[in-house]
Parts: sequence; structure tokens; C-alpha cells
Amino acid sequence: MTETSARPYRQVARAAATEKTQRRIVEVFFEQLRSKWLDEITLDAVAAGAGTTRQTVIRLFGGKDRLIAAANDLAYEKITGRRRLPPDASPAAIARILVADYEIDGDTIVRLLAQEQQHPELTPILIEGRAGHRAWINDGFSTWLDRVPASRREGFVDELVAVTDIYVWKLFRRDFGHGAPAVTDLIAGLLSKVLAEASR
Repeated sequence: MTETSARPYRQVARAAATEKTQRRIVEVFFEQLRSKWLDEITLDAVAAGAGTTRQTVIRLFGGKDRLIAAANDLAYEKITGRRRLPPDASPAAIARILVADYEIDGDTIVRLLAQEQQHPELTPILIEGRAGHRAWINDGFSTWLDRVPASRREGFVDELVAVTDIYVWKLFRRDFGHGAPAVTDLIAGLLSKVLAEASR
């Protein structure tokens, strides 16, 4: 292999290594968001967890703002996969999928929401998350929503967003101390009541 032909190979290998490092940094940062407040997370700790240096983290991301955006992209990728609904899923099936997702990242989301006023840099990703949840409702409940007159549709979407909100899970799971199966049944019951009204 000549020097000229080897150069593109080295460039591809270098790009792949950089992408792998970026992914590792984002995953470490996301894991720290699960258990720490944003102020407690340092670039040094993220670098150490990812097996790299603080300078590399800064070179690749600049600081926490871009790490937050990258972590949000990673979370969206995972949540989208976990929340995929089968066609014509029942309220009970939807509740099971939703609660299973909240069991993984619910506490992290609640922690981020609690920091929104103190850290405005979180607002864009939280707005995106709220919009994503509403889009999931529109898509997952389309069978029921298509039966609702257009003038009433958004009102029913609001109700479905409310009964599937992260704070409903937190109330049942953390504040009331119910287990995940009981929370699933409670949310399924709330969904059934809203959907029964939508079918009238």
C-alpha cells in the first residue's frame, strides 16, 4: 500500500475512532445525568468515565450545552425504540409500554424538569421532549382520535397527554409508592376512561 492510498484509509479510521469517542462521552454524560444534578457534573469526570481527556471533551463538544443536546439525541433514539407501539394497541398495552419506558428514564426526566428554571439551557430539549410526547399520543392513539370531530380532537389529545405525563407516573410510582404493575393498571384505567369518552 502506497502512502497516497493509505491516507484515505487512515482518515476513515480516524473518523471512526472520533465517532466512537464522541458516543462514549455522550453515554457517560447521560449516565451522570441519571444520578447527579447538572451543577455536579464536571467535564473532568465525564472525560475520566469515557477514558479520555478533558481537552478532548472540549474539542469535540465545547462544553455542557452541546453535551446536553447530544445526550438528548441519544435519549430520543432510545425512547423512540422503546415506545414503538403495535398497530391498534389496547390501552393496557400502551400503558405497559409507557410505564416500562418511564421505569428506565422517568427519574432522569423528572430530575431534568426540576432544574429547568435554574438551567435555561435545558429548556430547548425539554420543549422538544414535550412535543415528542404529544406526537407519540397523536400517532399511537390515532385509531381513537380519528373518530373524534375535528373541533374536539385537540381537547382529547390534551387529556391523553395529561394522563400519560411523567408526573402522573411519578405521583403513582414515587409519591404513592405503587409498584410498576399497579401503576400500569392505574394509567390503563385513566386511558380507558378518556378513550371511552372519545368513542361517544
